[in-house]
Amino acid sequence: MTDHPVDLDKHRGMAAQKVTDLRRALAEVENNVRQLREREADLEHRLMTVPAASWSEAAVKARYLLNLYVASLPVEDTRHRALVSALFDDFARLSEES
Repeated sequence: MTDHPVDLDKHRGMAAQKVTDLRRALAEVENNVRQLREREADLEHRLMTVPAASWSEAAVKARYLLNLYVASLPVEDTRHRALVSALFDDFARLSEES
């Protein structure tokens, strides 16, 4: 018996290593997705419960909601995408003026 750990991946065949790598990558992606959902839920809770103290804070909330809306639009709906983009430009221009 030795004090050094044995790297079992070196003793697997190529096919088994690929399956193991895929399984590890999938587990990592699933963990990242879970963490993202938790952070999104926390953000949305704060957006709902903390009132905006200024127009720029209200614009941040609107920008988040509009990004969710745009993500749900079909790719060919360029008119609504352009409308949201113009509104984002307005938000940026008006926040620079204040």
